[in-house]
Amino acid sequence: MPRQADHDARRRQIAEAVWRLAARGGLEDVTLRQVAAEAGVSARLLQYYFGTRDRLLLGALEILNADAEARAAERLAGLGEAAGTRALVRGVLLEMLPLDEERRNRQVVYAAYFVRFLVEPALAAVAGAATPALEELVTGLIVRAQHTGEARGDLDAAGEAAYLLAGAEGLQSGVLLGQRDADRAVALIDRQLDRIFTATT
Repeated sequence: MPRQADHDARRRQIAEAVWRLAARGGLEDVTLRQVAAEAGVSARLLQYYFGTRDRLLLGALEILNADAEARAAERLAGLGEAAGTRALVRGVLLEMLPLDEERRNRQVVYAAYFVRFLVEPALAAVAGAATPALEELVTGLIVRAQHTGEARGDLDAAGEAAYLLAGAEGLQSGVLLGQRDADRAVALIDRQLDRIFTATT
C-alpha cells in the first residue's frame, strides 16, 4: 500500500500542474483532463486524489497556502531571535510582494483564483480566512510593540494592521503589472512602518 508520503507527493504533483495552468491562462476554462495532461497522470488518478474539479481547485489552493505559510515562517525565523517587532511586521508585509520568482509565481496563481473567490463559496471561505488571520497577527505584533515602546502608543493597532495589509496588497498588484518597481514598493512599506514604529529594531 502506498505510503502517506507518496500520496502527498502525488497530490503536490497535481496541485503544481493546476498552478502552472493558472499562471499561464487563468482558471476559468481549466478542465480535469487538462490538469491530468499537465501533471502527467491519468484522469482516473486525478479523480482518485481530488474527485471533482471544484475539489481539485480547493485542494490545490490549500496546498499553495500551506506552502506560503511555511516559507514565510522560514524567512521570519531567519531574521533571528533578536529581531525587533518592526522587522517581523516588515517580514510579513514583504511576503505579499513579488520580490523573487517564488513569490511572484505564487501571487500570479492567487490572482488567477481571484474570480473564483468571487463566485465559489468554498474557495471564498479559504480566501476569507486568510485576511483576518493576517490582520490578527499584525495587530498583535503592533500591540506588543506599543507595550515595549517600539511603536507609538496613540495608534489604533487593528486599524494600522488593516491599512498596512491593504497597502501591501495594492503594491503587489502594482508590481505584478509593472506600474512600479519592487524597490519602490519596499520603500513605501518602510515609510509606513517608520510612521508607526518609534525605533528601527
